[in-house]
Amino acid sequence: MKSAVIVFPGSNCDRDLAVAIREVTGTAPAMVWHRETSLPEGLDLIAVPGGFSYGDYLRSGAMAANSPVMRAVKEAADRGAYVLGICNGFQILTEAGLLPGALMRNAGLNFVCRDVGLSVENSQSAFTSRYKAGEAIAIPVAHHDGNYQADSETLDRLEGEGRIVFRYTGAVNGSARDIAGVVNDRGNVLGMMPHPERMIETAHGRTDGRRLFEGLLAAA
Repeated sequence: MKSAVIVFPGSNCDRDLAVAIREVTGTAPAMVWHRETSLPEGLDLIAVPGGFSYGDYLRSGAMAANSPVMRAVKEAADRGAYVLGICNGFQILTEAGLLPGALMRNAGLNFVCRDVGLSVENSQSAFTSRYKAGEAIAIPVAHHDGNYQADSETLDRLEGEGRIVFRYTGAVNGSARDIAGVVNDRGNVLGMMPHPERMIETAHGRTDGRRLFEGLLAAA
């Protein structure tokens, strides 16, 4: 699988994500600086990592969404490449218009950093094909602005189209309908607040995140 990780000023999970991709796929991703205007040819996966791009100025992900490389990311997504945005990456994808909704300040106004329970709501996407629908898994979160919100019409549409792929199984950040991860209408762009790259080896305590990358490898 040919992949790339986008790196912004303030990204701090880019190496974690690159290690996870290399561990599962056997091939190291290209590390692409945000000022680039093009991406390597023939990418199967573009990963947008967590962190604090631009120090979360204005809104989390707002400045990064306007980085030069994001135009190339959008074009690749339109061609059918898989795009995975994790934590700050999810925020960037919503700010860039690749996914609906917005990520707001956590309802408790606290930074949340712990393992959380998730329910796999849709196992039919490339990202979740290695899970079972309704399966309970645990993945770490680490965010201050993970409260997913959208208007009622958008939330109903996401529900009806099966585009909510992960839900929190307990109170975490106030997200509408406990949404932890959503895909676009085509199913090739996923944004999620939990960090699957931090749960891929037995040394991490669990390997619940590994199957997400395995699903992408199989799809590619």
